[in-house]
Amino acid sequence: MPSIPANEPLVLALPKGRILLEVRPLLDRVGIVPEPAFDDENSRQLRFATNHPHISIIRVRSFDVATFVAFGAAHLGVAGNDVLMEFDYPEIYAPLDLGIGACRLSVAEPKEMVEGDDPARWSHIRVATKYPEITRRHFAARGVQAECIKLNGAMELAPTLGLCRRIVDLVSSGSTLRANGLVEIERIADITSRLVVNRAAYKTRPEEIGGWIDRFREAVDAA
Repeated sequence: MPSIPANEPLVLALPKGRILLEVRPLLDRVGIVPEPAFDDENSRQLRFATNHPHISIIRVRSFDVATFVAFGAAHLGVAGNDVLMEFDYPEIYAPLDLGIGACRLSVAEPKEMVEGDDPARWSHIRVATKYPEITRRHFAARGVQAECIKLNGAMELAPTLGLCRRIVDLVSSGSTLRANGLVEIERIADITSRLVVNRAAYKTRPEEIGGWIDRFREAVDAA
């Protein structure tokens, strides 16, 4: 991994979408105020200045937060533990559960299959998922071979169109599953978003980065 200069501005990587809305109040509580374009839904800007001259924010896809932090392009970030489990980067330290973005990673199948299906008898399954590594590890732990078809979205279409009979995906309310005739049959993991830190940056700038970890911890405790 590339070395991280100790004097360069801190970069905070945040995920686009629903989690960003939950992160936003935390930013206010820790005292990081982004420039106005950050809150403009029509802005195409991806990097933003803040009220701290030495801190900028980048807004990227949720899966990419971990990569930016692991490779030192960002010093801190907010990532779901689904992403952390999938990539398992040793360069990332995740010191704090922010308690936001709560959902679960689950196995689902068409509702007409449920009555005659017994997961305990599975030996080989084909699954559509955005999380092939987590899925393989989960099923391998109980002796089931999982053939994973990698999809980045529209997972619920896979059983309907005959791509496979089961999916592994994030579930929140379950309404998307129900709307597509699917039923949640097994929970793999509970998911929340974490504050993540590049280990090399933390080692070279412990007081600065440690101070921000403490501020986020206080903000979470005060929520």
